[in-house]
Amino acid sequence: MLPAIVLSVTINRPWRDVYEAFWRPTDFQRWASGLSEYALRQDGDSWVGKGADGDIRVFFTSHNDLGVMDHRVHPEGADEVHVPLRVIANGNGAEVQLTLFRQPDMDDEAFARDRRWIRSDLAKLKALAER
Repeated sequence: MLPAIVLSVTINRPWRDVYEAFWRPTDFQRWASGLSEYALRQDGDSWVGKGADGDIRVFFTSHNDLGVMDHRVHPEGADEVHVPLRVIANGNGAEVQLTLFRQPDMDDEAFARDRRWIRSDLAKLKALAER
């Protein structure tokens, strides 16, 4: 088992509106900086981009009625990373929750850097959603 932390942001907009506005793979590139840097393009049932260390392949969850926006990131020559991502109701608004798993080769500083990165991305998502 991997250590994990759930990071979330509260958005003042109905959860279904948030989900519908951001579930598509092309929408992730508007707010998820880790994915936007790869200039992803669709390739069958996945999306492919060029990273500094080679190709990266991303598999996104299909549209659903539950607010699930999970994705799996598979960098070339490395293990696949599962990223659970949910949009859930929080009263009349939404809560967007991302689970960050600490990977086996990740030191304390790298894990802290990823937490800061995700918080920044979630803040961008909030700003876009509340416009």
